[in-house]
Order: sequence, then structure tokens, then C-alpha cells
Amino acid sequence: MTDALKTNPDECKYSFFSHKECEFFPCHKGADPENFNCLFCYCPLYALGRECGGNFRYLDNGIKDCTDCLLPHSRKSYSLIVSRFAKIVEAMKDLEQARQKNAAPQDGSAQ
Repeated sequence: MTDALKTNPDECKYSFFSHKECEFFPCHKGADPENFNCLFCYCPLYALGRECGGNFRYLDNGIKDCTDCLLPHSRKSYSLIVSRFAKIVEAMKDLEQARQKNAAPQDGSAQ
């Protein structure tokens, strides 16, 4: 085994995957096929809403549209995405707490 743990993750093979045989490849217009990273095909940063850091817009129906975003798809995106995992976990905790609060009895009585 090499010194993978001492190497910048963006320089390791596990941080880049390009699925050139995918029916949708490349799935974003203007992307460089030679440097298009499919590792995060479904972007984990989507869950961060407006705080994802990518190039997105909200459609009239409230859906987040990431068609023009290449943030998770660059050859060097691995470290950026992984560095945001704690923020994703925190956002999911907040969401779960809000759901539990909304499910609690409104009159303050215990069930």
C-alpha cells in the first residue's frame, strides 16, 4: 500500500471517476469530458440548499435546478465535497429536530 493517507486526496485515484459509457455523459453542458468527475453523480451538497456554494437557481415550483453547476464534477472536487460533510450532517440534524418539534402535541401535553 502506498502512502495514500499522506497524499492529497485530489491526487488519489479514489477521488476521481469518469463514467464515459454512461448514457448521460457528460450530463452538464460545457463540461470538459476529460476532467468530468462522476464520483458525485448526485451531489451531496444539494441538501445544503442556498449554502451549497454551487451555480444553481430555484425554479418557479421551488425545485433547485443545478443544470449549470459543475462544482462536484471537476477533477479536484473531492476535497471540497468531503469538507462539507459536517455541514450536511448538521443540516440533517436541524431538519430532523424541526420535524420532531412539528410532530409534538401542540397543547404541550404528553402522549
